[in-house]
Amino acid sequence: MTIAGKLNFLVVSLLIGMSAMLAVLAGVRDYQLARDQLIGSLVREVNQRSEISLYIHYRREDALAAVLDGLRAAPAVESVAAFDSQGERLMVRPAGALRANPGFEYLRRDFADAEVSLASLDYRLQTVDRGLFSALRGDDRYFYLVIPVSTRVNPLKLDLEPEEFFPDHAQVRGGSIFIVGYLQVTIHQRGLAKEIVPDLLAVVAACLGLALLALLLSLSLTRRITRPISRLAEMADGIASGGLHEPVKVTGSDEVQEIAKILNGVITGVTEYKQRMDTDHHLLSMKVEERNEQLSRRNEELNRAVKQVTRAKNRLHHLAYYDGLTSLPNRRLFTEQLALLLKLMERSDKVLAVLFLDLDNFKRINDSLGHSAGDMLLREVGERLSSCIRGSDVLASSADPGARIDVSRIGGDEFTVVLNQLESAEAVCRVAERLRNELIRPMSINGHELVVTCSIGIALAPQHAKDVEGLLRCADTAMYRAKNTGKNNFMVYDPGMDEAGIERLTLENELRKAVERGGLALHYQPQVDTHSGSVVGAEALVRWDHPELGPIAPSRFVPLAEEMGLISQLGEWVVREACRQVGEFASRGVKLPRVSVNVSALQFTPDFNRMIRDVLEETRLPSGVLQLEVTEGVLMSDISASVNALSELRDMGVGLAIDDFGTGYSSLNYLTQFPLDELKIDRNFVVDAVVSDRGASLVKGIIALTRSLGLKPVAEGVETLDQFRFLTQNGAHIIQGFMFSKAVPAAELEPLLSPWHFAEFLQNLDLEPVDKTGFGA
Repeated sequence: MTIAGKLNFLVVSLLIGMSAMLAVLAGVRDYQLARDQLIGSLVREVNQRSEISLYIHYRREDALAAVLDGLRAAPAVESVAAFDSQGERLMVRPAGALRANPGFEYLRRDFADAEVSLASLDYRLQTVDRGLFSALRGDDRYFYLVIPVSTRVNPLKLDLEPEEFFPDHAQVRGGSIFIVGYLQVTIHQRGLAKEIVPDLLAVVAACLGLALLALLLSLSLTRRITRPISRLAEMADGIASGGLHEPVKVTGSDEVQEIAKILNGVITGVTEYKQRMDTDHHLLSMKVEERNEQLSRRNEELNRAVKQVTRAKNRLHHLAYYDGLTSLPNRRLFTEQLALLLKLMERSDKVLAVLFLDLDNFKRINDSLGHSAGDMLLREVGERLSSCIRGSDVLASSADPGARIDVSRIGGDEFTVVLNQLESAEAVCRVAERLRNELIRPMSINGHELVVTCSIGIALAPQHAKDVEGLLRCADTAMYRAKNTGKNNFMVYDPGMDEAGIERLTLENELRKAVERGGLALHYQPQVDTHSGSVVGAEALVRWDHPELGPIAPSRFVPLAEEMGLISQLGEWVVREACRQVGEFASRGVKLPRVSVNVSALQFTPDFNRMIRDVLEETRLPSGVLQLEVTEGVLMSDISASVNALSELRDMGVGLAIDDFGTGYSSLNYLTQFPLDELKIDRNFVVDAVVSDRGASLVKGIIALTRSLGLKPVAEGVETLDQFRFLTQNGAHIIQGFMFSKAVPAAELEPLLSPWHFAEFLQNLDLEPVDKTGFGA
């Protein structure tokens, strides 16, 4: 920096510092003045307006509201509240604006009844400074001003009328002062500070103007002093660079003239020497340029070859170690890096975790929307998983910083996440929960809105295994256990899961045989209309009674069939068998108006509607007899595709019902788009309806919503008379549950279809009304 620059910098620094100090002092003074003036004006106005005591005493809300609104005229006043003499709040303006804390008693705890109190508090009720710097430190600091409202008229006087209040007040001189109530004014400290900004800006502008004027004077003075010295510096630079050949003239003092004379002599000598050197340099340059040109050509050829080799090497490395679809590390890089991490882990007492993720029902998306949509979904999943893994989750994510394996795709719809250098296993579960919540957010793929869930298995080293193969096996086992427990879940490996894996393999083989050889059966649970007592439908439920393992619950073998890819075959058999059985009933003169069949999410493919049409044609069953029950998960996985598929089924005449309403991911807006006929109220809601107010209100709301959408409400899982009473009294008259019958084989269902069977049962019921809360006895 030049001498002039240093001088100017010093002047500017001093001016800015003084201006800032002056502005701060002015701001502090103006803030204190504004604060004192506002508080003083509020106290004076309350003390001068004697009618306020009348309004408080007689609880004149309109007049009191006008007074409070008048006190809120100042911008910094956030709210004004009125209290009686006992501290009971009468009114607050604006309504609902009074802060929950501090309370009135807290603000008046150290003051006499007639004293004006002022407290400066933050949101933690800590006392803070009342100055400008405290106001600027946070947006949650307030002045709480409490002003007593007094009168010289005894408010307890029994014969005192409102119209007598002012005359009595005017006549009373001296005597006692009675406290009628209090006004609490909440003043926002930062809002008060904003009121002094215009004055503060004016001070700053004046200081800046003075600083600018002083700077211009400093520039003019320093330029006159340093101009000769700058000229000498330019001459020295020209001599050093060889660009100055002619003598120059410099005006200034005698010392400056002497220095200029010496420099001119140097210029003359350098010029003569440079002329000789230029001639020699020209001859040498001709030879050097020829050699440089040859070397340049060779270097360019060599650089091109090196770049080609490097690109090829990087390409081969990427193909060998990274997934081509998601650009995530592949199985090879994952296993190599994980092996190195396990070796490094042996030197410490930290925990390493492997999370094995598998997308639920991914095959259905591929089958429904095509492999290109599936590829887009996998890329989106990879990006979401990568964005979820933060640097704070792990201390070091890879043995080689250039080959991180935080998130890897090891095949198909399977991903892995490695968390290294963990202090405890609890952190793994937090990361797994975050991954699951991130994936469940809807994705837009080719115009389709999809909701994708995943099952996560977690294995820890060295607790569960110390090698790559063992960790992957344990994580894979835990992942399958998570799928078996309902999907969209995560589980930590436990050694007992290995036995469950063998049991699962056995169950898979037996289920395949049962589906192929007719080892399954259908049971039917009737749906009864409580008005007539007739059976208006029956839900077909698949049952598996294994000759050696005994009865196996659908909750075990249906999810297994989905994972094995047997669900479409199993679902087709259920539809075909149910339609065939209804046809047999009709041939014997027994009428079943409707049979309902549950549809799995994996069945809901483009081929599903074709299968329904073929079965109806083969069995010659009227399409209106068949009703399909779908869950919210089926509908919400792809909104547009679901609407189209359901509309096509409706055009066939097939009935449609939404099952387990309210237990999954749903949107009432989307619900209005689906062409549904019935809405089934889940058993859990039915149970809660007779034990809690919220449960009862929720069921009433569902019934009202159903009827407003033009649907029929069907209550399932009804077991007790209290549940029956509540549902029928609130508009649900189609009942399904153990109260009427459990699910029975077709032979046992036939006698239940007679019109008088349940009519007699209903006539014998004690249908006294439930109490007004909607609960049973």
